This record gives sequence, C-alpha cells and structure tokens, in this order.
Amino acid sequence: MTAREHAIGLISDTHGLVRPEVFPALAGVELILHAGDVGEGVLEELAAIAPVRAVYGNTDAPGDPRLAAEFTVTVGEVRVHVSHGHELGAPTPAKLLAAYDADVLVYGHTHRPLLVRADGRWVVNPGAAGQRRFDIEPSVARMLVSGHDIRIAHVPLIP
Repeated sequence: MTAREHAIGLISDTHGLVRPEVFPALAGVELILHAGDVGEGVLEELAAIAPVRAVYGNTDAPGDPRLAAEFTVTVGEVRVHVSHGHELGAPTPAKLLAAYDADVLVYGHTHRPLLVRADGRWVVNPGAAGQRRFDIEPSVARMLVSGHDIRIAHVPLIP
C-alpha cells in the first residue's frame, strides 16, 4: 500500500498583503503554514484556500490568539516545525537545525527563498509573499509529503 500524498502550502512575510497570485500557487493544498509577519486580514483571505496555522513575526501585533510563537505539526509521517526565525537573531540553516529537531524547519524573517537539505532534514524559507522588498521576487512554496518522502518547491508570485 502506498502512502497518501499531502500537499501543504508554505508562506511567510505577507505583511498584510495577499497577492492574487497566491490563490493559484496554493490551489489544492490541504493546509497552509504561515511563518510569520502576517498582517491584518491575511489569515481570513488564506482560509478561503485551506485551513491556516500561523506563527507571529517581529512585526505582528502581540496577543493575537491565532498566532503561536512556534509550533510543530505532523504531516503524514513527517514532523514540520514552524517559527518566524527572528527568535534566533539572524536565522541560518545551521542555527535552525541546532535549535529544532523536526524533519522540516519552516521559517521566514529574511524574505529570501531558501531550500537546504542537511543531515537528512530540510530547512525552507518560502520567501516573502507580501510587498516586494530588497529586490527579491515574491514567492511561496509547496511541500508534498508521502510517507517519509518530502518534495518542496518554490513558486514565484510574478503577475
């Protein structure tokens, strides 16, 4: 018997903006994981695509009960940890791998898309999906999990 495939949307640094391109980029996912710097109205807009779990970033208003400091969720047979990354100062794959023990570590904060495999684990920054900053193209990521198999790809948000 083959394992069921799970499609998960990864997004970060929306800063109150959900670009129209996010909807087709994340179409068909069963869950969206938001790695912080959410902004007003974003969770409601993303919920039109799929259920959303989110952490707060350094620019989010404190005290929103929908935003956790960090969390770990199990997808199929894979543990996924989500944090914004600012709790580590300047987040790097090495710092994240040392701080958290999940199979996939999702973070934001730097606005730079990143995908690194190290020690049999993944570190992924989906990039910033909100306003374009630092001459970085906006992006999100899609993660497909089947058993222990993990595939992750960035999706550019270019109109």
